[in-house]
Amino acid sequence: MLTESQLEIIRATVPVLQVHGETITRQFYKFLFEENPELKNVFNMAHQVKCEQPRALADAVIAYAANIDKLQNLGPAVSRIAHKHCSLDVKAEHYPIVGRNLLKAIGAVLGDAATPEIVDAWAAAYGQLAEIMIGVEGGMYEANRTQPGGWNGFKPFRVAKKTVESEVIASFTLVPADGQPLPAHQAGQYLSVKFQVPGNPYTQMRQYTVSCAPNPEHYRISVKREPGGVVSNHLHDAVNEGDEVLVHVPQGEFQLDEAGTGPVALLSGGVGITPMLAMLERLVAQQSERRIVFVHSAIDGSVHAFGSRLREIVAANPNVETAVFYDTPRDADIRGEHYDQEGRVSHETLRDLIPSGADCYFCGPKGFMATVDGLLADLGVSAERRHVEFFGPASALSAPAPEVVTL
Repeated sequence: MLTESQLEIIRATVPVLQVHGETITRQFYKFLFEENPELKNVFNMAHQVKCEQPRALADAVIAYAANIDKLQNLGPAVSRIAHKHCSLDVKAEHYPIVGRNLLKAIGAVLGDAATPEIVDAWAAAYGQLAEIMIGVEGGMYEANRTQPGGWNGFKPFRVAKKTVESEVIASFTLVPADGQPLPAHQAGQYLSVKFQVPGNPYTQMRQYTVSCAPNPEHYRISVKREPGGVVSNHLHDAVNEGDEVLVHVPQGEFQLDEAGTGPVALLSGGVGITPMLAMLERLVAQQSERRIVFVHSAIDGSVHAFGSRLREIVAANPNVETAVFYDTPRDADIRGEHYDQEGRVSHETLRDLIPSGADCYFCGPKGFMATVDGLLADLGVSAERRHVEFFGPASALSAPAPEVVTL
C-alpha cells in the first residue's frame, strides 16, 4: 500500500506528466530496448517508429496517476491492457524490467526535479500497478489454459483457405494443426499471430480480429495490406494455403453483449468491418429477432470487403438492414447494388438509421470512430451504449480527424 505522502506526491506529479509524459515514455523505450533487446520480439516496433506506443503509454501513466486513489475508475483500462498483454504472452518476470527502466527514464528526463521522494513514490505506485496487472493476467492465462480446447502461448495453425476480399484485404481461414476443437470465444475478439519474417531479425506479433462468427472448427482473420507493413505484406505475399502460423487464444474486451434484447447498430469504416461482421454472423446464427442495422463506409467498391456476404445475410434475415456509404464511387459501382449512399455518414443519415435504444458497436480508422462517436453522442446515445474497438495503441476519442474514412 502506498502511504498518504506517496499518494500526494503521485497526485502532485500529474501536471508534470502532462507536460513531460511522452518524453519520459520515449526515453523509457530507449532504455528498455538497450538493456533488453530481446523484447523487440514482443513489441510492435512500427508503433515505436510512429511514436504511437509512447503516446499511448504516456496517456496510461497520466490516467493512473490521476486516479491513484480511485483505482476503480481504471477498470476498463486494466481489462483492455490485460487482454493485450495476454495476447503478447507478457509474463510476470517482465514487470520488474519495465519498472526499472521507467524509473530510470523519469530520472533522466526530470533531472534534479526527480527527488528521492518522487522516485520512491513512483516505485511504490508502479509496484502496486504491477501487482494488479500480474494478478489479472495470471487469472486470464489460467482461464485460457483450462477451458475446453484452450492453451497458453502460441499454437501451430494451418492456413486452410486464403481469400482475396478486396484490392487491399485478404482473409486467412486458420485451423488447428493438431485437429482439436477450438475453445469458445466472443464475437469481436482478436487473435494474436506470430511470425519470423524473412530478412527481419525479430519475431513479429500482430493482432487481427476474428472476422467470422465463433465456431469450433476455424478462425478467420482478414488483413489489410498496409504500406510498409512488415506482417501485413508478408501475409499477403508469402503466406499461402497449407502454410503454418502460430496463433494465441483469442483475447479482447470488445465483445458482443449476447444477453441484450434491444436493437443493435454495427458501424464500420474500412477494415473495421471485421469485428462487425463477426458480431452480425453471431447474431443471425443465434436466430436473434433483435433489429440489426449494419452501417459501413468505404472509399469505393475496389476496397469494400464482404459486400456479397453482407447482401447474402440481409436477404436471409428480414430483421437485418444495411446502409453502405461510398465516399467516391467508381463507374463500376452500382447504387442500390454495391452501395446505398454516396458520401459519408452524417448526423442526418445516422438519425434516420440508428434505432432508439440501440446498442452501438463501431470500429474503423480513428477519424471514422471519432466522427461516429460524436454523432452518436449528439443523437443521445449514452456512453454506456457506445462500444468501440481500437486498432493499434488505444487513445481517447477526441475531436474528429479531418478524414472520416482512410483506407
